[in-house]
Amino acid sequence: MQRRAAAIYVALFLVIGAGAYSLIATAQSPTIGFENPDYELSQGQTFQVEGQTYNVTTISAEMEGGGGGGHGGGGGEELVRSGEVSWVNDSARYTANWENNTTVTTGEENTTYRVLVQQSSGNPTDFVLREEINETQILQNDSAADNETVTRNGERYVVIQDGNGSATLVPVGEYFPEPSSQQYSENQTFDYNGNQTTVEAVENESVTLAWTAPQTNTAELSNEGNVTLGDQTYLAHFPNNETVTLSQDFESYRSQSQNIEEYHEHVNGLWGIVILCGSVAALLVAMAYLPSRY
Repeated sequence: MQRRAAAIYVALFLVIGAGAYSLIATAQSPTIGFENPDYELSQGQTFQVEGQTYNVTTISAEMEGGGGGGHGGGGGEELVRSGEVSWVNDSARYTANWENNTTVTTGEENTTYRVLVQQSSGNPTDFVLREEINETQILQNDSAADNETVTRNGERYVVIQDGNGSATLVPVGEYFPEPSSQQYSENQTFDYNGNQTTVEAVENESVTLAWTAPQTNTAELSNEGNVTLGDQTYLAHFPNNETVTLSQDFESYRSQSQNIEEYHEHVNGLWGIVILCGSVAALLVAMAYLPSRY
């Protein structure tokens, strides 16, 4: 092949490749954006959906990922934006299940009670909370009493030192205070840790309680991900590191996503032209300098 002809073709392919590369360099990638979102919010702002107040508790932007990138040789890290909204349900329903003959702690003084279901051949309807006497603590607080009880002839006693080297055995039933008890029935209400609580069901093996109280709920916001607030579903989008928008214009999002996908397809095609033109130009140069055979 004549070197002059090869030079002409090399120049042609280089021009084509350079033109394709210039298009890549000057093209601007389309991005997702909404002209009139339902909400445009920053961290700490509140907004309402169906009468419920929501608060944007966090907005964050972090670099994630690693490893090799695509064309251009970047580090492969990606800026990931996310956030969280919270709201308070003032009348959330809570339940508790107390097993029969187990202990529970309640009240301002954190008193411990034993749950005792009034056993019945049919369906029980009542149970008793009987105070658990802390015998160890009472004995330790009494300087005249030994820290442990003793058993004589099957009976338990408290050993009281009279100060003269002798001791007196006091039956535990006389020494320790009578435990308090309260009886409750199905559908009865009582105060349980500051909440008006209803006895929802009584069974031989357990008691079910129910009450309402405020409850804080949260929902995660991911960039271009859906979030459901009440009965409404929104698309979350972070136009920058300090703002999140919520929109129900899903048709616009699908159209913009398609434009972005087509843009990347075109860019990939242009990169193919750049690579092909460079490869052909290098091949032509190599062939032009092959030794001739006569």
